[in-house]
Amino acid sequence: MTNLSGWSNHKICGSASERSVTASRRGLAAERPSEAGYTLVALLALMTVLSLFAMAIAPSVQQQALREREKEAIFRGEQVADAIKDYYRYRVGFTRQVGDNALPTSMDQLLEGIPIPGGSKNRMILRVSAARDPLTIEGEWRFIRPRSESLIDFQQSIMFYAGNVVPRPSDQQIAQLQQFAVPALTSLVNLGTPSQPRKTSSLDDAGGGPFVGVASRSSRASVMTYYGIEQHDQWIFTPLFRN
Repeated sequence: MTNLSGWSNHKICGSASERSVTASRRGLAAERPSEAGYTLVALLALMTVLSLFAMAIAPSVQQQALREREKEAIFRGEQVADAIKDYYRYRVGFTRQVGDNALPTSMDQLLEGIPIPGGSKNRMILRVSAARDPLTIEGEWRFIRPRSESLIDFQQSIMFYAGNVVPRPSDQQIAQLQQFAVPALTSLVNLGTPSQPRKTSSLDDAGGGPFVGVASRSSRASVMTYYGIEQHDQWIFTPLFRN
């Protein structure tokens, strides 16, 4: 007599267990496309949010990066101004040169330093990195000549910033240099608004000759202000108006 009790697990086509497994697999297969669709939508939504966030913070990041370069430009520019002062004082004191003849005519002269009295080496007065402008790709400072229009404009900006007063250097030799390097202004006619500086020109530093300061070649509007000035190429770094 045949025992039918074991047939339920016997793999005869169309058995109950096999049909159950097949149905389960079909159900999973039917669910997977739907789940994949939801995952794709969620991923696209996340990417959209991240893109909007990146677009929102990009200007802030760029502005902060520019601010850091401006801080470095001011730091380096004022080092150049100090080097010009040291160079000029040496030339006046030891070579008896005065005026334009005692000013440097190239950045290399500042990098070479000044002789140490009684020694065989020079005293370094300018770091190599300070000889480069961080606000431009080329990195070349623009030389500011004595009695140039750029220097006159800068003096007017300083007077407006300082309340109609021209800062006088405490060093006597630099104070004398100021007297003939930039025309004296006794007062500003209009203290309500600052004067509008002229646009910089390649004539300011064309050719050779003595220079009394440096400025950036970048004509961009600045994030920071320097003596109230908000444009890079109008920031002049010179010892003439520093104590």
